[in-house]
Amino acid sequence: MATWRPVQNIRVIVIGILRQGNRIFAAEVKADNGLVVGVRPLGGGIEFGETREEALRREFREELGVDIEILGPWNVMENLYTHEGQAGHEIVFFADIAITDADNVAKDRIVFFEHEGSEQTAGWFDLDELEQSAIALYPIGLSCFLRG
Repeated sequence: MATWRPVQNIRVIVIGILRQGNRIFAAEVKADNGLVVGVRPLGGGIEFGETREEALRREFREELGVDIEILGPWNVMENLYTHEGQAGHEIVFFADIAITDADNVAKDRIVFFEHEGSEQTAGWFDLDELEQSAIALYPIGLSCFLRG
């Protein structure tokens, strides 16, 4: 079972930080063997000619079929990482968001399909439990922003 591999150029992406107290809504990141190695807030690539706001709204409509409100302010970080032995490089814009129809994300786990057709699982993860587990919060360093 192969998983995705990082593209070999710098990607500019946007992710939405959806919170409930100390919990964050994120998608599971799996290794090739199917084990969950991390979680990442939902979002994706910014397309040419698209603003970060437009990209974030589009990604949430595509992935969960929901509209969002961007609460801001925007933050940015650089993410250099390795996944399954392949290097990746991203510029990540992120902001706190709210979902206008919160019932759509009220469940503990949601299965959705990315536009590439791959099945993904997302859900609520407690930040303290993530820090104490072997499951990482991606991008690495995001938890520092979230904790203030």
